[in-house]
Amino acid sequence: MKLIELFTDGAVKDNQSDINIGGYGGILHFKGHEKEYSGGERNTTNNIMELKAVIEGLKAIKDRTIRVEVFTDSAYIVNCFKEKWYEGWISRGWMTTAKKPVENRQLWEELLALVDEFDQLYFYKIKGHLPLESIHLEKWYNKFLEEEKRVSMDQFKRYLSYNHRVDKLASDYAIKVGENDKE
Repeated sequence: MKLIELFTDGAVKDNQSDINIGGYGGILHFKGHEKEYSGGERNTTNNIMELKAVIEGLKAIKDRTIRVEVFTDSAYIVNCFKEKWYEGWISRGWMTTAKKPVENRQLWEELLALVDEFDQLYFYKIKGHLPLESIHLEKWYNKFLEEEKRVSMDQFKRYLSYNHRVDKLASDYAIKVGENDKE
């Protein structure tokens, strides 16, 4: 089976501040080959960076018939697809159940349009920032097996390693932007 794995992450330095720097990163993995990407912007949110990480990764995939598995530590993204939040948003005219406008609507519309172009697209939640040596590794592995996908412990550790790498891509991009501001 042909499979593309997409690992994504978003990060924002000073996320709760009005003035902040955000970054996103991703890695596409296909048949032993990898493609890394990153980007970011000022005065953003972590959720925006998470969305952009997935959007940019999906845009980079040319063959939309291949099975794609997206791994992210963003419950915001994974829950939207697993629990089909978007169906309710659309039926309510892009309003939440609390009758407030859906945040990041433009990005969600872009992501949903991209998702529709793929024949087989699956989203998986991976625990972010979990060290491979963590005493809690077994607990998070079992949670992943139960809620996401049946894989070996070695495969789970591989997913975590990719998550660490995309976290670094996102964080490094935000740091680079901040350093450029100082020059």
